[in-house]
Amino acid sequence: MSDRKIRRTSSLKRLSRIEGQVRGLQKMIEEDRYCVDILVQVKAATAALKRVEGELLKDHVDHCLAAAIASNDLADRESKVAELVDLLSKR
Repeated sequence: MSDRKIRRTSSLKRLSRIEGQVRGLQKMIEEDRYCVDILVQVKAATAALKRVEGELLKDHVDHCLAAAIASNDLADRESKVAELVDLLSKR
């Protein structure tokens, strides 16, 4: 199995867990649980999303950006680099 497919599978598993975490957060809020307990879970879900983001970013750089840089298509290279810079500046 390719690294890209492994990362995709890993990201999908993480997203499924995050989906469960978010449902748990909804339940905690509905049950009027202690704010700090909810915030701890929000932090955990946020960290999990950041890990997925990192995996997807690595995949993009390893494949999409690398292919554009290796190609002879200057417009594609510039477009992919600009796209990545724009994305990273939104943080």
